[in-house]
Amino acid sequence: MIPVFDGHNDLLLRLLQAPENREAIWLTGEGTGHLDLPRMRAGGFAGGFFAIYLPSPVAHDDPGYQAAMENPPYALPLPKLMTAEEALAPAFAAARLMLWMERSSEGAFRICRDAAQIRAAMAEGVIAGIMHMEGAEAIDEDLDNLHAFHAMGLRSLGPVWSRPTIFGHGVPFAFPVSPDTGPGLTEAGKRLVRECNRLKIMIDLSHLNEAGFNDVARLSDAPLVATHSNAHALCQSSRNLTDRQLDAIRDSGGMVGLNYAVGFLNEDGRKDATRGWTACLRHLDHLIDRLGEDHVGLGSDFDGAEIPEVMGDVAGLQGLVEAMRAHGYGDALVRKLCHENWLTLLDLTFGASSQGN
Repeated sequence: MIPVFDGHNDLLLRLLQAPENREAIWLTGEGTGHLDLPRMRAGGFAGGFFAIYLPSPVAHDDPGYQAAMENPPYALPLPKLMTAEEALAPAFAAARLMLWMERSSEGAFRICRDAAQIRAAMAEGVIAGIMHMEGAEAIDEDLDNLHAFHAMGLRSLGPVWSRPTIFGHGVPFAFPVSPDTGPGLTEAGKRLVRECNRLKIMIDLSHLNEAGFNDVARLSDAPLVATHSNAHALCQSSRNLTDRQLDAIRDSGGMVGLNYAVGFLNEDGRKDATRGWTACLRHLDHLIDRLGEDHVGLGSDFDGAEIPEVMGDVAGLQGLVEAMRAHGYGDALVRKLCHENWLTLLDLTFGASSQGN
């Protein structure tokens, strides 16, 4: 198997929503979702970004919300802003669950705080986890909470998950539309970018609107990264990146992780999971053509999206590997896409050690 390092998953949300069942969800698998420890091992999942994501009081997985996304065109309203006071307790609970995942795995899973730790874990056959925050609702304007989460292991942060925060504005769930949907970063958002740079916390551009993307590109001294996004040229979802954005990421030495969510892959925007590997490969071709083969990876959105039936769950990762080979990608390129590009990017972003404040 070729090991796969993954740009984004929502396993922590599953654990957060059913803490009484956490042992079955994580350690043995309870037959639902995309991720658990046995299936990670079976699929060659070597590590990735584990997202602290906070569902809104009116969740975007509401049946009516999802039904609208089945029949493009659609333009769905975003939930209202959550305050840091509302968000802190569930965000802390999610971080605590990730620490429990490490403790309960008996050495099979390790939270990593710098690139050297990630490489060491993978060399030992230990799954490497990076603590990521998808939407900075739990971060206060003074950024005190940012330092607290950094001390717990936070090394990657998206200023928004689509709904607005005090730091910026995300893209709505809409098709067909461009990601140019509103204003840029607030003054607090600009301070957040600078402090993340100083702490070597990677800034994730997925979900951020185009004006906010532009602000990060101007302000940040780190490579630009979108952990789980696709090509707008092939699927006109607001969640996907335009060629101009891809060019900016390339020029910064950054990275894009292919999102397996079928609504962001399929050209017509439909959440049809029955179309095989075709859309994944089309997006990979476009991303490689635009970014170069050293700046593209995988960013599944496992446990946060509907993915192609041909993959099924994390145990099907090697099916994607074989599809890439059958599509004409040589083993050297496949290894880059599966893990080498992520590791090179994280060497640049985290450095040898980012454990101190």
